[in-house]
Amino acid sequence: MKKNVVFVCLGLLSLLLVAAFVIPAAFARSEEAQQVKANIINTKGEEIGTAVITQKADGVQLHIEAKNLTPGVHGIHFHEIGKCDAPDFKTAGAHLNPNHKQHGFNNPEGYHAGDLLNLQVKEDGTVRADLESNTVTLTQGLSNSLLKPGGSALVIHEKEDDYVTDPSGNSGNRVACAAIQK
Repeated sequence: MKKNVVFVCLGLLSLLLVAAFVIPAAFARSEEAQQVKANIINTKGEEIGTAVITQKADGVQLHIEAKNLTPGVHGIHFHEIGKCDAPDFKTAGAHLNPNHKQHGFNNPEGYHAGDLLNLQVKEDGTVRADLESNTVTLTQGLSNSLLKPGGSALVIHEKEDDYVTDPSGNSGNRVACAAIQK
């Protein structure tokens, strides 16, 4: 009988140790996997900043810090391919648009999953901004995942997005890009 009690106590102690140490470590690893950092480059291929994308319960949060951009308002979008070949970044493809919608938050036919609110660059050419999107995810295997095979890209355009004109809101040339990969 004493042996059975000892074995039961040892079993319970083992379960408590697993619950105390193994389970929290597994959750910490899964949360780490839910954040991606990407370097932003300009048309000369020079690194000008970073983008950190964090998975949230209802979408992703995007934190951008960059320098040496033209002051003013710029369109910014998630693009369908995780490739940023300077100088024009056309290798990033079109906007991420798995649902085949039109462009722009104000477009009755829209909007793309990759559409984001405009970015305001300060007079000194720097930007530090936090944007959110509930139309994309870091969860792999979903059609709107930024971490799909081949990745995706974050592209900053030269002009303001008008939020309606298809395919890119008349936002002009691509001036900066960050490849988003696993």
